[in-house]
Amino acid sequence: MSIQQITPQDDKWWDLGACKGLESSIFYPDDEPEAQAAKTVCDGCAVQSACLDHALSFREKSGVWGGATERDRRRILRQRRRPA
Repeated sequence: MSIQQITPQDDKWWDLGACKGLESSIFYPDDEPEAQAAKTVCDGCAVQSACLDHALSFREKSGVWGGATERDRRRILRQRRRPA
């Protein structure tokens, strides 16, 4: 399976994340400006899409997932609910 085909349903997709082995506090910033360090890590991650899909599916309440903060994820979910 190639990295481009990884989905949140795949076992252990998180083991392929660019965040693996990094200090987890980076991904739980106190405010939006501090989130930039985590977003930078996510920008180059091979499983960014799977990570974001996971966070949206499970309604993760905190942290940076797939390059998106809690505020970013709320915006994404609101946009998805809007009628086409």
